[in-house]
Amino acid sequence: MPKNRPASLPAAWRRAACLAVLALSLPALAADPKASKLYEDALVRFEKKDMPGTIIQLKNAIKIDRSLLPVHVLLGKALLANGDVAAAEVAFAEALNLGVNRAEVVVPMARAVIAQAKHQLVIEQQRFSPAGLPPAVQAQLLLLRASATSDVGDPRNALRLIEEARAIDPASPDSWLAEIPVRIRARQLAEARLASERALILAPKSAEGHYLKGTIQHSTGDAAGALDSYNRALALDATHTEALVARAGLAVDQGRLEAARADVEVLLKTSPQDPRGSFIRALLEERAGKVAAAREALNSVTNLLDPIPMDFFRYRPQALMLGGLAHYGLNQREKARPYFEAVTRVQPQSPVAKVLAQIYLADKNIDRAIESLDNYLKGAPQDAQAVLLLASIHFSQGRHTRAAQMMQAALKIQDLPSYHAMLGASLVGTGKFADAARELETAFAKDNGQLQAGMALATLHLRNRQPAAAVGVARALAKRLPANAGVQNLLGTALAASGDAAAARTAFEQAGKLDPAFAAPQVGLARLEIQAGSLDAAQARLARLLQANEKDVDALLELATVNERANRLAEAQRLLEKASDHSGPGDLQPALALVEFHLRQGRADAAAEATKRLTSKAPEALPVLIALARTSLAGGNPAAAQTTLARAAGLAGYDAPMLLRIATLQLAAGSVAGASHSLEKALSDRPDFLPAMALMTEVDLRQGETAKAEARARQMIAKHPKSGAGYALQGDVALQRRQLAAAVAAYRQAHQIEQTTASLLRLQRAVALTDGAAAVQLAEQWLKSRPGDLAVRLALADSQARSGNLAAAKASYNAVLALQPTDAETLNNLAQVLIAQKDAGALEVAERALKARPGAPHIIGTAGWAAHKAGQTDRALQLLRDARLRNPNNPETRYYLGTVLASTGRKTEAREELEGALKAGRQWPGAKEAEILLASLK
Repeated sequence: MPKNRPASLPAAWRRAACLAVLALSLPALAADPKASKLYEDALVRFEKKDMPGTIIQLKNAIKIDRSLLPVHVLLGKALLANGDVAAAEVAFAEALNLGVNRAEVVVPMARAVIAQAKHQLVIEQQRFSPAGLPPAVQAQLLLLRASATSDVGDPRNALRLIEEARAIDPASPDSWLAEIPVRIRARQLAEARLASERALILAPKSAEGHYLKGTIQHSTGDAAGALDSYNRALALDATHTEALVARAGLAVDQGRLEAARADVEVLLKTSPQDPRGSFIRALLEERAGKVAAAREALNSVTNLLDPIPMDFFRYRPQALMLGGLAHYGLNQREKARPYFEAVTRVQPQSPVAKVLAQIYLADKNIDRAIESLDNYLKGAPQDAQAVLLLASIHFSQGRHTRAAQMMQAALKIQDLPSYHAMLGASLVGTGKFADAARELETAFAKDNGQLQAGMALATLHLRNRQPAAAVGVARALAKRLPANAGVQNLLGTALAASGDAAAARTAFEQAGKLDPAFAAPQVGLARLEIQAGSLDAAQARLARLLQANEKDVDALLELATVNERANRLAEAQRLLEKASDHSGPGDLQPALALVEFHLRQGRADAAAEATKRLTSKAPEALPVLIALARTSLAGGNPAAAQTTLARAAGLAGYDAPMLLRIATLQLAAGSVAGASHSLEKALSDRPDFLPAMALMTEVDLRQGETAKAEARARQMIAKHPKSGAGYALQGDVALQRRQLAAAVAAYRQAHQIEQTTASLLRLQRAVALTDGAAAVQLAEQWLKSRPGDLAVRLALADSQARSGNLAAAKASYNAVLALQPTDAETLNNLAQVLIAQKDAGALEVAERALKARPGAPHIIGTAGWAAHKAGQTDRALQLLRDARLRNPNNPETRYYLGTVLASTGRKTEAREELEGALKAGRQWPGAKEAEILLASLK
């Protein structure tokens, strides 16, 4: 079903912003009745709290059909309820990968991640951001993030998150309950007591509320009050684990051993995986003089804890202490040691740490080397040698910000050219290129024989598109080191970038004379020939290189370029794959080139496969993350792209061009907040970076910041009056303010300055809001001189559909499909036209769209509705359920699903879907029909 809909049709006709994203070539969704029946049975078992049975049925369903989204969602919830938190996270991740909307699984997934002590993921990862989620889900997620933030030792931010949740739902006791442990941990007992009182006013029958009140009383020495609160909690919920543990522990302290034993028996029955029950039992057996029974209980503790990774207990010091004490009680001191070290680690500060770090490095144990040096530097922060060594390690691991900090500290102790060079290289990695250039220039000025600094500086100038500066540095190096072939090759590269092909050729030829076996100058000469259009000469030169060394990666890449330009695509692909196969562990360019090649050819699946070559080499490298995001978008998986791009933005530092690229992709993936953050970073480093300003204006509009957007647009017009970009953005501002006449005027001005497809489409869309016939005329006039402009032809079809001219729209869509027979959006929109015309061919067209883009919720919905209209109820139900899970905020999807459910007699589910649809308001087409149907079901 479409993403947005015209007033006269039950469908959306505007194409997505990322229309250029390529379609997946995956199989269409299957509808196996066995899998559906297994899911329905699992749902019943889940409601009866039969988690093992639920899990078995769901896994059986996945064996039959792993594409059923409800199965993965319910499996995650069942695994979480059963205590298998790692598997639950995997199930939820699979659901997201398959297209389930984040709002459906983000809260239970966060619980699963926190249960594994991966708190930082919940705090930092974009997939756990509350932005864009429904208010109720935001509130729950904020409280979970608050708990995680408190666990990692940041109570101030934890309280801030709790306040944000409270602002969303002031009547809920949950925010007050969440505040209590944070206040207790910070020893703010008066505030904790106040939070407890407010929680119990809102929910006087909350077992959790009474238990937390008891913890406050317990911590202040009010044993009687604590016991009363624990009793109240357990009267409301006899299996409340924390209350049982607390009351049993209090009873042990008071010598009421039989009362403690009674609670332990309940605890061991209701929470057999909780080691605290076995530990308290061991204490009771020891006090009773039953040594064997006590050892048996301690063994139960270690059997529960030892198989679990130590990291799971990172924020559970009580569990760590239990593990240590249990092993110690069993006289297993070697096993007790890591538990105790995790609780109270003593860090050595001896200078021998520098030697130890070298040993770790030799063993490739990087983390231990860093740990050793970090510990040492806490006691000896002035040791410049240790700082430099630690900086070098961080640099080699891509932690450029940390390396820069280390080198700045080293320079305060001793000013050496090599220190400036390392600092400059580190700053390059953070994206602070201006600062990096200054440091490299300082190193080069102090010692122009600093080859590494000079090469890095020239490369930096080339990256910043400052070829003249790069030529200057390269000439200085060449003057100092005239017999260095590498320097001459660098000079040739810089000269070629500056446009001086003749001088570049001379430098490359000189490099070749100095070292005839040096292949890079010959590759440089081949590039010059390719640029000049001398493909035969370039091919002959590269063939000679490959005859001498068939594994020359650079030669293979350039030869692939020659073949692609000659339209020998199969040979180009073979050469790129060979280059990737022969590239070194740190050489990403060949695999990146292969991904780009497949994307250029429209092969999303092949591009995704090619990214595996990259992720196996450098999963966190920026170019790799960009490639992953692009292939995710091309494959119709914007959620995965958002997650990847969030990581990329963090790693990009303040590299403005890279951040602009990331922000552009973030917008294509639907992450407006992410794009805003990336652009703010870019503009903080380069305030006049016009491409970032233009994109930031669009982001401001999406976020409702029209005043900011208008100011930026005016600034662009003032600086570049001969560019249409500022006027176009000014039109966007007016359009958002519903000032239609002003918007049309601005768009017309932009189109007069730059007569492009993009400017015409902006103008045409604005005109269509008040005069559909005039919008159609604009498109038709444009197409008279540009009949091959498919984007405008599609806009014409959309306009015809919106105006109710279905026959003309059908003809226009078919005209596009004659040139692009597998374009998913065009097929989807044609299917909607056919549905509106009650054309029997609607389902066949919808299925073709689904085959082209099987993961798009609106296309899945269209196919489901077409199946319903064709009388294929089972197929319709399966598709619409899938579409609803992928995008639960689309009211039409929920209306369609409710309609089909009602037709099958599932009135309860139908009412739920229809009520959910109507929560979006009454302004969408079909809302009236949804109201009527809902009323009939009550």
